[in-house]
Amino acid sequence: MMKLLASKQTMDNKTETVGDASQPIKPKGKLARPKPCYLWTTADVQKWFKRHCSEYFQLYSHLLIMHDIMGKALVRMTEGTLIRLGIRHPEHVEAIWREILKLRLKADIQEMKEIEMSSIIS
Repeated sequence: MMKLLASKQTMDNKTETVGDASQPIKPKGKLARPKPCYLWTTADVQKWFKRHCSEYFQLYSHLLIMHDIMGKALVRMTEGTLIRLGIRHPEHVEAIWREILKLRLKADIQEMKEIEMSSIIS
């Protein structure tokens, strides 16, 4: 079976293939909502960890992979969980824990906004 590919004009008038025509083209930029962290895959967690805990990425990213940490598990972590994973240095635990708390807070705020918007619509 042959797949149809959608194309779009780029700024320099070149045609760019953007994927399977049966799939809708997702908006980019501010219009596209990020995937909720509780739906993240291990790859999404690695991307977050590299961006937000970059100084610890080389030291500890393998632990997150080894334990198959996905977004749902990440936001449920505690300082004790980080220690059990193998992160022993207290300053590292504190810094990573702080970033997880920020992520959890951001996710909670987004969820509250969505609840508020759904109550306005209905």
